[in-house]
Amino acid sequence: MKINMEYSDIGLNDLPDEILMIIFRKLTNVEVLYSLMGVNKRLNRIVSDPVFTNCLDFIERMSYDFVDLFCCDIMLDRFCSQILPEIYDKIKWLDLNSSSMKHVLRATNYPNLHTLDLCNLDEESARDLFTGKKFQLNCFYSK
Repeated sequence: MKINMEYSDIGLNDLPDEILMIIFRKLTNVEVLYSLMGVNKRLNRIVSDPVFTNCLDFIERMSYDFVDLFCCDIMLDRFCSQILPEIYDKIKWLDLNSSSMKHVLRATNYPNLHTLDLCNLDEESARDLFTGKKFQLNCFYSK
């Protein structure tokens, strides 16, 4: 049987959830959330799955250096103002670079966070973070 795909009207929404999950797993969790969160209710439900929300790695690892995954402030702002507050209770692990660390940590409370990896953290930022001068660690607990 020959199928003519030239006139096919099959779109992303026509695929079953299982196929979409397989496709989305080829991307990073941050890419999936940034690209698909807020598109429609079905995609929100799929990308809110723990597979995509348990561990968020905001660091791109290159040979011997760690680079922030956010290429611009618009991406970071959207993540901090819309995406993180929506999935805050599902996040268990965060990998952050020093350049976005304060924004992400201040975006919301993380009551289920049990692992926090901080890369490229300078001494002053570490001191401020852990002494509570500029940032308090109580952001990880629900109020």
